[in-house]
Formats: sequence, C-alpha cells, structure tokens
Amino acid sequence: MPKTKEFSVRMEDEPGALGKICRALADGKVNILAFQSIPWEKTSLVRFVVDNPTTAKSILDTQKLKYTEAEVAQVRLPHRPGELARAASQLGEAEININYAYCGIDPDTNAPLLIFGVADVGRAVKILDKAAAAAGA
Repeated sequence: MPKTKEFSVRMEDEPGALGKICRALADGKVNILAFQSIPWEKTSLVRFVVDNPTTAKSILDTQKLKYTEAEVAQVRLPHRPGELARAASQLGEAEININYAYCGIDPDTNAPLLIFGVADVGRAVKILDKAAAAAGA
C-alpha cells in the first residue's frame, strides 16, 4: 500500500461538530476510509484519510476549517490474530517509532486498513508492504 494523505482538524468538542465535517465531505462525494478522534485541551483532534484528498481539501477550505496535512503509511492486513503485532514489531525492529495509529476499512475489499503516523513514511511503507505480502493481503 502506498503513502497516503491524512488530514488533521482541530474542532470544538461539542455536539454536532464531527457530524458537520463528515456531512460536508459526504455531500462532496468524499468517502472517509479511516478516522480517529481524540480529546485535546478542550477541543477534539480529528485525523482522517479519504478516497479523494483533493476534493476533501477543497471542502475543508470552503468550510473555513483549519487543518494540517501529513503523509502517513497505509497498509491492508488480513483480519486475524497477530497481524498487527507482526507489522508493529517489524517497524520496531527497523527502529521506526509509531507515533500514532488507527484503523479503517478498505472500500473495495472490506479488509482492515491500518494507518501509521511515523517519522519515516517511505521506509515504513516498504516494511509494511512486505508484511502485507507475507500475510497474503
């Protein structure tokens, strides 16, 4: 799997805030493939990966939302015991720290889609591609 673009949006931690962003993306025909929301100093930090980053960026701009973009490693692994352990261990053996991670679903296969926030995305992608191939993903 390739590197992919991740968007991070800091929003008010209040009812309806996440729904508003998700509705805007859905109305623009952007599919959210993976997402994470965590509380952060009286706000929420939402990270997400979408199927069409260019359109998503345009929608976020139209909504006047402040966001950042980052490259993350994305891998599709089989849904069975030990696959995450193997992938995470291989990154660790290569001295690549996992700063954060979250999951989603591959829209074509419904396979688990793992997103890894790491400093060295290029190296991580190569390692994760090998892990996925060995797993038969």
